[in-house]
Amino acid sequence: MAAADPDRHVNAVRSRSYQDESYPHWLLRVQGDLQNDGAYQDVILEVEDRQFPCHRLVLSAASRYFRALFRSDMAESRQKTVVLKGLDAGMFEEILSYIYSGTLHVSLDRLHSLYQAADYLQLDSVKDICSSYMAMNVERSTCVNLYKIADAFSVDSVVETCLMCIDKNFSEVASSEEFCSLSVNQLTEIISHDELEVKEETTVWEAVVRWVQHSRGDRLHHLPSILPHIRFNLLTSDDTAAILEHPLVKEDPGSLEIIRNVVQKGNSGLKPRFGAGAEEMALFFVDVSKMQGINPRSGKFVSCSFTEFHSVVGATVTGDEQIYILAAREGEEQLSLLLYNQLEGVWEQKSTVERLPEIDGDTFLLYIDGHLYYLASTISTIEKTVRLKKYDIDTNEWQDCAPLRVKMMMSMPKAVSCGFLYLCTGAEMYCYNPRENQWSELTRPIIDAEFWTSAVIGTEIFYSNMDFTFMLVYDTVAARWKELRLEAPSLQSPPGAEDADRHACSPTLFVHENELHAYMGCDQYEQSKCQHVLVYDRPAGVCREVDVTLPDDLDWQSCHHVVARVYLPGVQDRCADTPSTAGAGV
Repeated sequence: MAAADPDRHVNAVRSRSYQDESYPHWLLRVQGDLQNDGAYQDVILEVEDRQFPCHRLVLSAASRYFRALFRSDMAESRQKTVVLKGLDAGMFEEILSYIYSGTLHVSLDRLHSLYQAADYLQLDSVKDICSSYMAMNVERSTCVNLYKIADAFSVDSVVETCLMCIDKNFSEVASSEEFCSLSVNQLTEIISHDELEVKEETTVWEAVVRWVQHSRGDRLHHLPSILPHIRFNLLTSDDTAAILEHPLVKEDPGSLEIIRNVVQKGNSGLKPRFGAGAEEMALFFVDVSKMQGINPRSGKFVSCSFTEFHSVVGATVTGDEQIYILAAREGEEQLSLLLYNQLEGVWEQKSTVERLPEIDGDTFLLYIDGHLYYLASTISTIEKTVRLKKYDIDTNEWQDCAPLRVKMMMSMPKAVSCGFLYLCTGAEMYCYNPRENQWSELTRPIIDAEFWTSAVIGTEIFYSNMDFTFMLVYDTVAARWKELRLEAPSLQSPPGAEDADRHACSPTLFVHENELHAYMGCDQYEQSKCQHVLVYDRPAGVCREVDVTLPDDLDWQSCHHVVARVYLPGVQDRCADTPSTAGAGV
């Protein structure tokens, strides 16, 4: 038998692989230097009579278009100079700069041309950058233009985001010059949405009139194909008569005939728009399967039970008013992520996720920049840990995020979203940056306290103690704390309660119509219970009681809550179909 080689084991143990994270940056820098020096260039690209010396290898690595071009049997694969047609020379110069440097400058006015050039050259990385830029810049003033760009290049996720923004701001958007530049297909796509936030259907008709009159000669013949998407069943007889007498309708016999047919036959199958029945409500998820909500300004109240879930462990609302909850089903170890279908008044399951361990801690569901975050804290004698999972709404996938080991933690940590994710343990403040998947410690609270509730207004986070005698406010921009002493009205205990049974009301903070409110609830008594809604007058530094009558079966203590625009007919219809529910009332 041959003797064992003693060096083999040593060499195997000492063998190790290294990953140089700086290598890609170094390689890009070297490529840029070679391009700037004109070294080793082996092809010239000609765009609009301008010539760009380049390297075939670098171009092929970046673009599937160039990879196919230089590998093919076409004459261009062997030529020293290759002419590219259909491209703008200035835009190509910027794309070439990106290929060699990895840096790309994007702006709204050049976005369409940039995406078009990237699509032509099959530069997937540039298309991804443009798509991300569009998704992050969807707002009322940009949603129409971004919708047209995303629709032209079939960027479906951005199209959906833009349409939701248009739905939400339809009255303002329809008055803009950009709205009149929509194609007829884009216009009919928008006005056919149930989710359109308009209180009256005449708003939709007036938007169509503006669109047609913007280019009357070219667009009048489209009117018969547009009109069926207007919900004449939602109009009064006077409104319909006025439309029949409108010059655009009388000028086109086809339009007049369509309207008369619709009026005669009726299109009652078309539902009211979202905006016609939506109000901003504070929604609370209580006991095992109940959703309750109130508008403290109008006094409208809804209460509805759902059998689809057993208990709620987290709730949040997205920027486009989509309501999500994390719910535990009876006998299941995993949590279900549910999305509330406002128009139908039902919960739709989107995904499942393993339940994170929680010991004397709390759980939260938060929305940040297109993603949901599920957070659970563990407080024990052994460890104090916060675990985090991220849900991508577009891909419907969960992934683990960086955990956090905290130094000190009171019994009730509070997590909120305010651009980033902020976690206050009562003694410390932490921030999670989703883009970097990294936690950082911030300035600690000026008072160590067990915070009972929290809410966000703008860039400030409000925290209150259980007795509602003071609030701490953290300014996320200035990164500093300040204390607010509260002057609250005297709240009466319920009739019949003995002095020994009278307890101070504890608050649940929520923000309604950009004002800080507090639901004040006490323990349940035999005859009745004490409950009030306060609104905080910040300039005066006082809390005033809101004149609103709260139902006796209201139960908002120690529950998850959100504030969102809610389509009330959806909730009320659902409750009417469910005999065991508490019903809905105004």
